[in-house]
Amino acid sequence: MASLDNAAARSDIVNRLKRAEGQLRGIQRMVEEGETCVKVAQQLSAVRKALDSTYVHLTVCLVQQEVEARLGADAKTQAKLAPIMAEMERLIGRIT
Repeated sequence: MASLDNAAARSDIVNRLKRAEGQLRGIQRMVEEGETCVKVAQQLSAVRKALDSTYVHLTVCLVQQEVEARLGADAKTQAKLAPIMAEMERLIGRIT
């Protein structure tokens, strides 16, 4: 099974998850303090979008890593892959 080998991508994913974790703590606090359901729902929607975005980013990073492993990770290959991966991330983001 593949794991995310790129340290920068792994760090980015961890930072996104920590941000979402902080948002969830804020939502818990809102519920405990009796905030309105509409405000809680808005924040839940925001954290769901953040997690969806993180999932898409992780998926694209893993695909890129696997493609580079098979084609080589030289600068030429990476330059060709960058726009393709950006487009894939945009498209996958639209369907999640």
